[in-house]
Amino acid sequence: MPMSEPTPKSTNPSQPGHQRTFLGRSVMAQGQLTSGEDLLIEGQFDGTINLEDHCLTVGTEGRVKAEVHARQVIIQGALTGNVAAREKIEIRRTGHVVGDLVAGSVAIEEGAYFKGSIDITRDNGTGAAGEVATSSAVRTNA
Repeated sequence: MPMSEPTPKSTNPSQPGHQRTFLGRSVMAQGQLTSGEDLLIEGQFDGTINLEDHCLTVGTEGRVKAEVHARQVIIQGALTGNVAAREKIEIRRTGHVVGDLVAGSVAIEEGAYFKGSIDITRDNGTGAAGEVATSSAVRTNA
């Protein structure tokens, strides 16, 4: 079934023409999600999400309680759980995150909510806890 909403270019880091799975606002699911394409969640999900080579976007209406592993994660809604991203985690101004983050880079927009720890990984596999690009107005409760 084709997605009825256009894909915003700002949340589309991959090449043109790639596939994306969409969980709509009325979807409530639980369990283990593994996908070979990008995933946009606007509904509710509880469990584990594994998108090792793809991007997870939690839309503004999305409510996720999960352990997440992905190439990139963009959070515009609410996410509770630990997140590991090989490349980048972005918490947008409407995002609400409670959990620990591990990624190559982390960006938290002004107005976003974050409670947890941050571990920035480097190419050699080592981490430097606490390195993060944020503005002073970001609410962090660690």
